[in-house]
Amino acid sequence: MKALVIAFFAAAALTACTTTEKTATGTGIGAAVGAAAFRTPLGLVAGAVIGGVGTYIATTRDGNCQYRNSKGQIYTRRCHWL
Repeated sequence: MKALVIAFFAAAALTACTTTEKTATGTGIGAAVGAAAFRTPLGLVAGAVIGGVGTYIATTRDGNCQYRNSKGQIYTRRCHWL
C-alpha cells in the first residue's frame, strides 16, 4: 500500500506544471514518505515541510515560476514573491 501511495504522488509530480502544483505534490510526497518512515505525526509534518521546501527551491532556482491563467494557459514569469 505504501508503494502505491508513493507511486501515485510520483506520477502526479510528473503531470504538475505550475510552481504551486509542483510544490503541493512535493509536500504530499514528503508527507507520505515521512509518515511511512517514522510512523509518527511528527514524521509526517517533517516530511511535508522538507518535501515542499525542497520542491519549491528546485522549481524556483532560476527565479522564474510557471502560472496558469483563468483560460488554462501556462506562462512563465519571474516569481511574484522573489
